[in-house]
Amino acid sequence: MEMSIRQFQEQIAEALAAVERGERVVITRDGVAVAVVKPAEKLPRATDEEVAAWWEQNERARRAAGLDMKPPPFPLDEEWRKSFDDPAFSRAVLGLPDDWEPWRP
Repeated sequence: MEMSIRQFQEQIAEALAAVERGERVVITRDGVAVAVVKPAEKLPRATDEEVAAWWEQNERARRAAGLDMKPPPFPLDEEWRKSFDDPAFSRAVLGLPDDWEPWRP
């Protein structure tokens, strides 16, 4: 199927229905093809075994790097969470002035 950009804009539902049926839709500008809409290729999905192997490899790499033994550099207690939620915390971390307001130009 071939259609101009204007036709494609006006009839996008019909064009996509054709693509779903397996057709290719060539979109043209002044009679010259500028794009092709075609059915999506089926992407391979990882099997459960491949996912499990990836997680095991990830965990081995974390252990080898010592990340499984390294505590965070600060306590993750309730007091820290309250300070994290405070906008002043973000301003301090990002080095923004105290009067900085993101919604003002």
